[in-house]
Amino acid sequence: MRIIAGKAGGRRFEAPIGRNTRPTLDRVKEAMFGMIQFDIEGRRVLDLFAGSGGLGLEAISRGAEYAVFCDIDRNAAKLIESNIRTLCFDKQCEVFSLDCFSLISQLGLREDKFSLVLLDPPYNAGFLEKVLNRLVNLKLLCNGCIILAEHSWKQSIDFDSLDDGVKAVLEFREPRKYGDTGVTYIRFSGDRE
Repeated sequence: MRIIAGKAGGRRFEAPIGRNTRPTLDRVKEAMFGMIQFDIEGRRVLDLFAGSGGLGLEAISRGAEYAVFCDIDRNAAKLIESNIRTLCFDKQCEVFSLDCFSLISQLGLREDKFSLVLLDPPYNAGFLEKVLNRLVNLKLLCNGCIILAEHSWKQSIDFDSLDDGVKAVLEFREPRKYGDTGVTYIRFSGDRE
């Protein structure tokens, strides 16, 4: 695996061994960051289901201010920490090995706010809709927050599973297709009243 662009562009990092993690392909990652290439600088990033940390590390390389990584697999979390050290991003990153909903609750208690959220959950597991509901309901998103959601092309986001108030503050663009993978760009339009 490698960083595609930015201050660590071209540098390599490790991917998790085994089948528990499905790393984002370079061409998908490049397309995702192409969608936001002029809108990364200074952002606070939340990389859920982080795996190797490749998406969040790419964001830091391209100028994001800070990144929080989460993966429930302890070996993946340790690998993310190692990759952060390899790329010398120690002061800009925080890693958690927790269930994503436990982390979201903790971040809500800390009153953290994020301006870029990267989601790459296990496909067809129903996580995207639950995560979007929790992120909005716990007020973890800054106004104008960008969310990039990677999902199976055959099963994109189920809008009926979103809370009505959540649907009202999220703007969804048409998913883009990259082989069997779909990527949906979502923008948070402000706090619910």
